[in-house]
Amino acid sequence: MTHPHQQSHQQSRQQSHAERTYWLEHAWLDTNVEPGVALDVKDGRIAAVRTGIDAPPPGAEILRGLTLPGLANAHSHAFHRALRGTVQVGSGTFWTWREVMYSFADKLTPDSYHALARAVYAEMALAGVTAVGEFHYVHHTPDGTPYADPNAMGEALVEAAADAGIRVTLLDTAYLSAGFGQAPNRHQLRFSDGTADAWAERCSVLKDRDHARIGAAIHSVRAVPADQLATVARWAEERRAPLHVHLSEQTAENDACLAAHGRTPTRLLADHGVLGPRTTGVHSTHLTDDDIALLGGSGTGTCMCPTTERDLADGIGPAVALQRAGSPLSLGSDSHAVIDLLEEARAMELNERLRTRTRGHWTAAALLRAASADGHAALGWDDAGTLEAGALADFTTIALDSVRTAGPVPRLGAETAVFGASAADVRHTVVGGRHVVRDGAHTLVPDVPQAIAAAVEALRG
Repeated sequence: MTHPHQQSHQQSRQQSHAERTYWLEHAWLDTNVEPGVALDVKDGRIAAVRTGIDAPPPGAEILRGLTLPGLANAHSHAFHRALRGTVQVGSGTFWTWREVMYSFADKLTPDSYHALARAVYAEMALAGVTAVGEFHYVHHTPDGTPYADPNAMGEALVEAAADAGIRVTLLDTAYLSAGFGQAPNRHQLRFSDGTADAWAERCSVLKDRDHARIGAAIHSVRAVPADQLATVARWAEERRAPLHVHLSEQTAENDACLAAHGRTPTRLLADHGVLGPRTTGVHSTHLTDDDIALLGGSGTGTCMCPTTERDLADGIGPAVALQRAGSPLSLGSDSHAVIDLLEEARAMELNERLRTRTRGHWTAAALLRAASADGHAALGWDDAGTLEAGALADFTTIALDSVRTAGPVPRLGAETAVFGASAADVRHTVVGGRHVVRDGAHTLVPDVPQAIAAAVEALRG
């Protein structure tokens, strides 16, 4: 018997393979906004881009507003969404927040994680996100015993993305220690495979599929012993898969790394072959000039998560210096205090204005590229994030007539999207040529707020 989820996925693939035309009232094409654009879609990809089409062709699906390439959320911990509204008040630091986070991680099961992630990924689709990078480290039962299927938790996330209609890169994460020379604590037992070799053996079973890529992650230099970093890097290199790592999010981590190894986390990663064009450092907040040169010179990417970095009082990372050094920038919503990639793009610029007391560090187009094409590239979806022939037919449309976006002429669409619009202005999201969000409503998850509330309540209960 075919499982209902399999039936829905088969129907979705059939729909995405249909030939159709979308007529875009306005479209952001790389650096400028064009009125009247027709996208011909075939087999889930853009077959042709036709400009100067003043009226919708017969039978075309009409998308009024400003259409952008689909947004890429390059860094997600789906279960952190359950903490929203719980950890935003009161005093403390990242480290006290982490204890609350662990209490939620302790309660996850494959079923509860699937339900929560399905709802969270549907919330992302409503915000115009077409691909997510899930930095996944909750692998086993709470006492560290593997499930009957050792990848049950990861498969639950891959299935949740399919059910929500978006793409996912599962960044299966090596997390082996509590700190330099320290065994995992009781919360971290379910994160650990014991050794990097055991991690590699387990996640080698995971397979790519139409909507999913399998990548790797090193949780942090404190969570993977130095002599095992190369094992993770080699696994990713052999598969030409993306490799992500939390990097210098906290000064305490830098201090501990210096005490243990006499070098910064960035230098430690470089010395063990982790850096490179398929690697992305997440946060990269507290770096030395030498760190910045190492990251830029190796082509290692940087994923900034401004709404989480401010929520956790992490600090403001040197994004401008990193990009100038050669590090491509992407964006993520991380702990999901907010799920809004337009806000992440805006915040990166505004944070830099606060830090430097000058304006205009990125153009609106550059910020949108970080939220779209460069984010997709960081997740291994090099054929997404642009509106051009041959690219995956993944795009999103924001309204130009809301209280936030009304006023500016459409040719200022990039500026309107970044500095005026929010996730609430997303009207349509198309993934693989099919509507996942239509007129502001999710087509696969009928009541996203109720789904989120039910999943969070089940976890808290």
